[in-house]
Amino acid sequence: MASEKEKMLSQQPYIASDKILTRERLAAQSLCFDLNSISPKFVAKRKKLLQKLLGSSTENLHIESPFYCDYGYNIFLGDNFYSNYNCVILDCAKVTIGNNVMLAPNVSIFTAGHPKDAEKRNQGWEYAIPVSIGNNVWIGGNTVVNPGITIGDNTVIGSGSVLTKDIPSNVIAAGNPCRAIREITEEDKQYYFKQRKF
Repeated sequence: MASEKEKMLSQQPYIASDKILTRERLAAQSLCFDLNSISPKFVAKRKKLLQKLLGSSTENLHIESPFYCDYGYNIFLGDNFYSNYNCVILDCAKVTIGNNVMLAPNVSIFTAGHPKDAEKRNQGWEYAIPVSIGNNVWIGGNTVVNPGITIGDNTVIGSGSVLTKDIPSNVIAAGNPCRAIREITEEDKQYYFKQRKF
């Protein structure tokens, strides 16, 4: 019979209060606590903790505190990753983030969910579906990325968005629910904000 962890990692319903999962979440919470308690000036020490916490990362990453996650080992970061303050990643399933990705403050990435049926929910059942974020993505502040979402390469997600469906590559997307508004064009290379040119 599969363990609750094996069920979680294979996208089957599972019970999160399982002893092994509880112990692993506590270990990740302890590492997050240590990370969030260290002065920002201790860059090398912070990176060591992140390497211990995360599934994979490169030397070229920067995560502002506070940062929170469920397990850490399901988070796979590409090169040149930046996360601003108060990032939350519920990584009960795999979260894959490409190269050159920037997260504004208060971005939340959720792989975890609960059944719609109250009885099942009250019994402690959960599920987890992976999230994938491509290369060269910028996600605006106060955005929520829900379970099972894929964001394509070179895409910008506007502030305050709630992603309930996949977002393609090379677009500006925003809203609740988030949707593609338009493609990013050559003309966009001229401007840094609205009609303000570089």
